[in-house]
Amino acid sequence: MNVKGRDYIETRDFAIDEIEHLLAASAELKQKFYAGEPTLLLPNQTIFLLFFDNSTRTRNAFEAGATQLGAHAHFLDSRSTQIAHGETAYDTGRILGSMGHGIAIRHDLILGAGNKYMREVAAATDVPVINLQCDVDHPTQTLADLMTIRERFGSDLRGRKIAVSWAYSPSYAKPLSVPQGLITLMTRFGMDVTLAHPREYRLMDRCVADARQNAAKAGTKFEIVDDMAEAFRDADIVYPKSWGPYDLMLQRRDAPNEAKMKEIERECLALNAKYKAWICDEKRMKLAKRDAIYMHCLPADRGAEVTDAVIDGPQSVVFQEAENRLHTAKGIMASTMRERPFA
Repeated sequence: MNVKGRDYIETRDFAIDEIEHLLAASAELKQKFYAGEPTLLLPNQTIFLLFFDNSTRTRNAFEAGATQLGAHAHFLDSRSTQIAHGETAYDTGRILGSMGHGIAIRHDLILGAGNKYMREVAAATDVPVINLQCDVDHPTQTLADLMTIRERFGSDLRGRKIAVSWAYSPSYAKPLSVPQGLITLMTRFGMDVTLAHPREYRLMDRCVADARQNAAKAGTKFEIVDDMAEAFRDADIVYPKSWGPYDLMLQRRDAPNEAKMKEIERECLALNAKYKAWICDEKRMKLAKRDAIYMHCLPADRGAEVTDAVIDGPQSVVFQEAENRLHTAKGIMASTMRERPFA
């Protein structure tokens, strides 16, 4: 399997066997990490990490992963680049692509912007562009999620149920990309997916349509409910996290100025507060199967999205899941980045 030079912007861009290749590379690199074996697969290469939003796990997974592969990860805050002064995606991609071997981008808070920006960068260069989270998908996160689920339940996930549920957050209107990435990927890999959310928190139509189509093709189940408890019942995996209300997020995108954006953000949080009961606690965990696992991409709002008893409890795999961000980051970079030929 050769995916050298391929962009990794959405998991839908990769065939199942290509995703299996990324998972196999990630697992092998994890084994070598624990064995203390060097994995200098990308010596003297450079990947540019361009962030339009904050990051802990993603940034450090790619920085540490690049170092362990023998490469250098060059962090760029968009606000301190000429992007802040209007430089186009094409120009940025053309320049960064000519200087290195890969470009990775996080651009996740504005609906209709991040994915489009990444694809414009990708059109300007022949080096791979990796999505570190956009408005549509978070394909590096969901690959690590799938790796973690397989480590717990094995590679045959046929008939396993994952509950992807909205949860209350008092902090900010979070992107839709994690739940969208989960429903579109897990339906392809044998799992029955139940999506739960209050009516105001619908996901992008095309992601829901993809999930339905994927489930029909794979012979799995996909359903949407408006009750967290119903989603958790008999689940093997529960993945409750907050995301922003779709229609208000659209209004935020179209806001004419910063003041209006802040006003809409406050509306989002006020709407969130109507659903404080949507919390993952011990009572809800008991609705899932006895060996069910609790997952979250982190950071989780403790006491809002989840109780301490659950996130720190024996069914939680969030720290294994977070560590796997390193190994899948390495698997993606090692599989897609390539030496640039000299002229």
